[in-house]
Amino acid sequence: MKQKIGFMGLGIMGGAMAANILKAGYQLMVYNRTPGKTETLAQMGAGVASSPRNLAQAADVIIAMVTGPEAIYELLWGDEGAAEVLGPNKVFINMSSVPPRFTRELGEQLALKGTILLDAPVSGTKKPAEEGSLVILAGGKQDKIKELEPLFLTMGKKVIFCGRVGQGSMMKMFINLLLGVMMEGFAEALNFGRLGGLDLEAMLDTVFSGAMNAPMFQVKAGNMRDKNYPAAFPLKHLSKDAKFVLDTAYELGAPVPAGQMLLHLYRLGVAQGWGDEDISAIARVMEYLSGK
Repeated sequence: MKQKIGFMGLGIMGGAMAANILKAGYQLMVYNRTPGKTETLAQMGAGVASSPRNLAQAADVIIAMVTGPEAIYELLWGDEGAAEVLGPNKVFINMSSVPPRFTRELGEQLALKGTILLDAPVSGTKKPAEEGSLVILAGGKQDKIKELEPLFLTMGKKVIFCGRVGQGSMMKMFINLLLGVMMEGFAEALNFGRLGGLDLEAMLDTVFSGAMNAPMFQVKAGNMRDKNYPAAFPLKHLSKDAKFVLDTAYELGAPVPAGQMLLHLYRLGVAQGWGDEDISAIARVMEYLSGK
């Protein structure tokens, strides 16, 4: 018998992920701080909880997909928080991007209630979330992750076991550091070529015809052409994640010089008012810095 699922956080990613769970035949209840975001899922057949506590009471597995640690704490320990009714018969899955240290501490707190924590952030943005083709980066008890693999595969095409609780979050930091470096490097190189008089299409053809070709570059090339950056992954969220990367790197003693610069550049984009645009809007930052 399929588990009863509760899903909290229906933003760009969460709404699509919850819809795919529902389409797969799971009994689903949803909660969102802004109630209007529950309407589409309610029309599809999902139940709507009035509070995180009511959602957790009704669900066997509770999933959170929110902006960060503060939002998770509010869902768990805020007014009518879910933690009040968690116990040994519940599983809490955090799919949000948070630092590994936070995840480990959260696991310790939930263990006091006998609740299993899995950290399962995702690699992928809006379109893969809609298509159910995310990559699930799972940390925690391997047998429990295996048991819940059918649930994960409603949202993603693959589940990667990353290790103990916290290692899913660590893998998310790893992949977002690489994502940020690649996106900034792509924008920086295109801006450099533009100032040198190169045609954009010729530059893209050069990239796509050789070893530097990457699916992400092809996906983001249209944004560069149109100078329009609809958010698949908002720039402000990568700025947040860059700060998490630096905090984690400091704890580990890991040198991340490019990561240091990424935080500066993405925060500059947020300060200029581009935070709600896609991460490819880092191209705006390059143009702003060049003054042309």
